[in-house]
Amino acid sequence: MNFDFSVLTCLVGAIIVLGLMFLWSAIKIVPEYQRLVVFRLGRCIGAKGPGLIILIPFVDRAVRVDLREQVREIPAQTSITNDNAPINIDFLWYYKVIDPIQSVLQVGNFELAAQGIATTTLRSVIGGIMLDGVLSERETINTSLRIRLDEVTERWGVKVTNVEIREITPPRDVQDAMNRQLTAERTRRAVVTESVGKRESDINVADGEKQAAILKAQGIKESSILVAEGERQAQLLRAEGYADALEKIFSIAKDVDSQTMTLQYFETLKSMAANPATKYIFPMEFTSMLSDFVSKNKKSE
Repeated sequence: MNFDFSVLTCLVGAIIVLGLMFLWSAIKIVPEYQRLVVFRLGRCIGAKGPGLIILIPFVDRAVRVDLREQVREIPAQTSITNDNAPINIDFLWYYKVIDPIQSVLQVGNFELAAQGIATTTLRSVIGGIMLDGVLSERETINTSLRIRLDEVTERWGVKVTNVEIREITPPRDVQDAMNRQLTAERTRRAVVTESVGKRESDINVADGEKQAAILKAQGIKESSILVAEGERQAQLLRAEGYADALEKIFSIAKDVDSQTMTLQYFETLKSMAANPATKYIFPMEFTSMLSDFVSKNKKSE
């Protein structure tokens, strides 16, 4: 009885293990970004997933295919340009599986085949471009590589989404020539910048001197106008003063009689006689004035 029980236990254990192995090989969980290309007895029955997939053990065989965009690096490759200059170029290329069935059925090792195609395509594209074009037209080269790679991988159910050249290493002598050219270009730009700055500085100085001269001339003009206006106002004021003085003299002189004028005349002659060097000049009307003065005095007496 003990022997039979142990055998039964082993048998049950074996059945359980086989059942677990059966379930493990039969039940597959496929993520959203993957598909299972299922082969049943060697014949492709399609792509399964995502979610829970049940396969027939020992009958079905599944190949996982990742649908996410992938990036691969192409190591540095020596290529010859159209003008026979050797350069080293390495780049990255991005691809995405569009048809998982074709990616499994049409090519054995997709990544190795794509890497070989990328290498030969790179050399073909670079061989048709001059060295200066390779160094200055990266975007054009990227586009050409992407188009040519996509034409080849399209039949594999794969889409090449992008190609990016990472580094271009020209020969040493070309690098030295480029450095000399860059130095010369920087020197030229510095000289041009300096000359432009000097020219603008001279223009600014000349413009400043011009503005200063204009302002100075305007100041002199306005000053002369103000001086002339002041002189005119002064002359007008003096003329008005003279006119007022004459008007007052005339108004007073109207009321002065001849006797007063004669006395004033005598006072003037008296002041003139105080100087010994004075010469006396008697006007012709002096006697008439004197007679008028005497007659008026007699009448007053």
